[in-house]
Amino acid sequence: MESQATEELEPKAEAGDTEQVVPKSIRLQSLDALRGFDMLWIIGGDQLVRHAAKCFNKPWLNSVAGQMHHVSWEGFRFYDLIFPMFLFIVGVAIPFSLASQQRREISRKRIYFRVSRRMVMLVLLGVIYNGGLAFAGVEKTRFASVLGLIGIGYFFACLIVMHFKTRGQLIFCVAILLAYWAALSWFPVPEFGAGQLTAEGSFASWVDQKLMPGRLHGGTFDPEGILQSLSGVSLALLGAMAGQWLSRQDRSKWFKALGLFVAGVVLVVVGLIWGQFYPVVKKLWTGSFILLAAGWSSLLLSVFYLVIDCIGLKKWAIVFTVIGMNPITIYLAARVIHFGHTSNFLFGGLINLAAEPYRPMLYSVGVLLLEWLLLFFLYRKKVFLKI
Repeated sequence: MESQATEELEPKAEAGDTEQVVPKSIRLQSLDALRGFDMLWIIGGDQLVRHAAKCFNKPWLNSVAGQMHHVSWEGFRFYDLIFPMFLFIVGVAIPFSLASQQRREISRKRIYFRVSRRMVMLVLLGVIYNGGLAFAGVEKTRFASVLGLIGIGYFFACLIVMHFKTRGQLIFCVAILLAYWAALSWFPVPEFGAGQLTAEGSFASWVDQKLMPGRLHGGTFDPEGILQSLSGVSLALLGAMAGQWLSRQDRSKWFKALGLFVAGVVLVVVGLIWGQFYPVVKKLWTGSFILLAAGWSSLLLSVFYLVIDCIGLKKWAIVFTVIGMNPITIYLAARVIHFGHTSNFLFGGLINLAAEPYRPMLYSVGVLLLEWLLLFFLYRKKVFLKI
């Protein structure tokens, strides 16, 4: 997805527009790096950590490896943050992208077309990712997807940012979270009643069973289902508000980093408190989960922004930036290209020289290296997949 975020800005306003600024063409490097950091765990970083923990059996490494799994239902681990943080990052880029299009005097009608096209493309790519090209029939095709949820969240967040100032965006965000909480808590589900936050008995599951065509990922529900996708709009909006904060010219970089950090702490605390009454369930995208995910995403963004854009330590970030500049490319490539087979072909001899416990870890290193080299080649050639 095209999501250029920039730091050096020029003010520009139009009647009826949000409080936006018009960026020049310098990318916000911390956002690219954070996006790459996020994608690293999806494309094999998680497996590398798990294998390393088995090899070295260090308490701290075992603790980190324990975070590289989703919780079964209720709760929150680092691995549960990966997908929602990507949506948060998409939201951060929205005000920069919209303002850039204003600067180039692109009409509002054209912007509507672009954001609609991106949503449709992401939904379609999600179906393809799920094996839609197998043409197995509607009943066997899964239409909900990670990319689809991102596309829907991006689309509605864009429309809200285009038409409402920050206060209005916050009202929409709170309204979405409260409306979804009310629906899950009060709408009775046949044979289960109201307030059941389970895979079988939640209102979100019932909506998917009644309205979602094709196959549901969880059988009785889909973690990227209809109501979850609408809940995700609030996360994209929180990201967009963070992006608008970063775009302000009346605050120093250091103060903006501090603001992101404070906002992250507040969101985490509120999410934890709300989670005592409204469980943190990623697969349902409950409001308490949204706040926790947004809070941790804001904290990580503050650290990356502080180190890269405030302090100016940028060279180390190339490891992540190369990945972050082509996230959709590697997400799809990891699905259709057997990097493991190539790793065995190129490095199998060397891997087999190692002791047995170390082979899976070295195999993971080979896969990650090949993926990164592919992305580095595209980066050097300035080839980026933009939707």
